[in-house]
Amino acid sequence: MSRKWLAMKDNEREAYAAAREMISKAGRILISGHLSPDGDSVGCMIALAKFLTAAGKQAFATADLNAIGKVKFLDGVKDIIPVRKLRQRKKFDLFIAVDCASFARMPPEVAPVAEKLPKICIDHHVTNDGTFGDVQIVDPEASSAGEIVWRFAKWMEWPIDRAIAEALWVAMVTDSGRFAYDSTSSGTLRAAGDLLKHGVRTAWINDIIYGTFPRKAIDLKRIAWRSLHIWKNRKVAEVSLTRDDFRAVRGTKADAEDVIEIPRSVARNEIALFFYQIPDRTKETRCSIRTRGDWDATALASKFGGGGHRRAAGCTIKATMGAAKRMMRAAVKEMLKSACRKTMRISL
Repeated sequence: MSRKWLAMKDNEREAYAAAREMISKAGRILISGHLSPDGDSVGCMIALAKFLTAAGKQAFATADLNAIGKVKFLDGVKDIIPVRKLRQRKKFDLFIAVDCASFARMPPEVAPVAEKLPKICIDHHVTNDGTFGDVQIVDPEASSAGEIVWRFAKWMEWPIDRAIAEALWVAMVTDSGRFAYDSTSSGTLRAAGDLLKHGVRTAWINDIIYGTFPRKAIDLKRIAWRSLHIWKNRKVAEVSLTRDDFRAVRGTKADAEDVIEIPRSVARNEIALFFYQIPDRTKETRCSIRTRGDWDATALASKFGGGGHRRAAGCTIKATMGAAKRMMRAAVKEMLKSACRKTMRISL
């Protein structure tokens, strides 16, 4: 398909129709989210795989199962193909990317299998540049990719059961901060209300994700608390976890999913940073960014090839922990100085 469709406000139906045409021609469909998949990514993959399977397609989600955290309870996780076994599968006819728009943001095993396939991209990141996929169903104002998948499913008139509803509920609830972030709209709550009609076990899900923590997660938080560094009069706060920290507790990134809330919880905090190193990656440091007020998290993440949302973004810095911290701190200071200079300008 030569034309690229972008599902925004004006041509959303055209993008849906183009995606439906591609799906109708495909027999075997591969679905992938981003590296270290969060609740939104996993929930969307599971829901789409179930929707498409019910529609008569052979649909398969793929992910690094070791990187999936608390959402392992979802019905459908057991059907996800481990990325290390992806090459052993038969060829696919269509690739659907959810919650990301670049092979660089996906597990490295995905690109060799999917790069030559027709592609549909379903995403809500403001940093999506519109170049990935033959069909793009993208809305940067959506609370989550899960909200967009729900819209598309309703347009396709696909039936929703409890397993699908719970997968999409997890997608929406985790990416909207339990419907507390600015991205939550009346449309988000309409989608959530529709999912509740299908028996979503809200209290049970909330307790698993937010009410209980495994020992590894608690140990990593304890280490992260000891690294807390606050500067710029509490405006900026940061924590970090090294490879040795993860190895010491035999933990993974999935066990550190909530660590960013430590610097974010500091009173008067406006920019929160979480630096961490994955044990099996060398000379790379990742940084999760959360912001409040006028600060745009993507402005910091994009300086290092990352992206995300205005309030939540991330990037990978190809440097050691110490060097990465210095580079990010310099970027934060420059952003703060630029804002200060703008404030001090006097109009004549």
